[in-house]
Amino acid sequence: MSDSPQRKMGRGKIEIKRIENTTNRQVTFCKRRNGLLKKAYELSVLCDAEVALIVFSSRGRLYEYANNSVKATIDRYKKASSDSSNTGSTSEANTQFYQQEAAKLRVQIGNLQNSNRNMLGESLSSLSVKDLKSLESKLEKGISRIRSKKNELLFAEIEYMRKREIDLHNNNQLLRAKIAESERNANMMGGEFELMQSHPYDPRDFFQFKLIIVWFEALWLVDYKERPISAD
Repeated sequence: MSDSPQRKMGRGKIEIKRIENTTNRQVTFCKRRNGLLKKAYELSVLCDAEVALIVFSSRGRLYEYANNSVKATIDRYKKASSDSSNTGSTSEANTQFYQQEAAKLRVQIGNLQNSNRNMLGESLSSLSVKDLKSLESKLEKGISRIRSKKNELLFAEIEYMRKREIDLHNNNQLLRAKIAESERNANMMGGEFELMQSHPYDPRDFFQFKLIIVWFEALWLVDYKERPISAD
């Protein structure tokens, strides 16, 4: 039995256009939505891909799928889009930035140089009366601060010298007292030495003294022997 002509023709192509019938459109949306969600899941599992799917129905209802997080995937997408759009212009932007910074620094250096010259009384012809008054005020304030600092240092130096003078005076008095004490000790030792020098030691004096002692002992012994012994 041969196949029918309809089976030989197979399934025909469906024209892609908006389905006018509301019921048919809703049925088709449900079928296609489920198939799309399934395909997104399969893609994330089979290929280890980060997938995020967001679908809004014609009625405004939200359907979404993400193997990680819809928000995280969207943030990653924004960053990738920003990086890709800025890759080509990064070098140019950096060049412009550094050029602007260099120009600002040149202006600042020029202003500082002009200010230093004005402080030295140079290049004053370009200044107005107001600028000259402002410069005069700055110089007066600067001179006042300089004098104040100078006086502070001078007073500190004077105070240091005064304390140093007191210390030197005290040390001098102490040294004088030690010298006077040393002189007194030296004079006392000198007097004793002179006394010893005025009476030199003579060994004969010693023997004469011993001889006198022996003579007295002999007299006492003779007197003791000549005494009568009293009877009890």
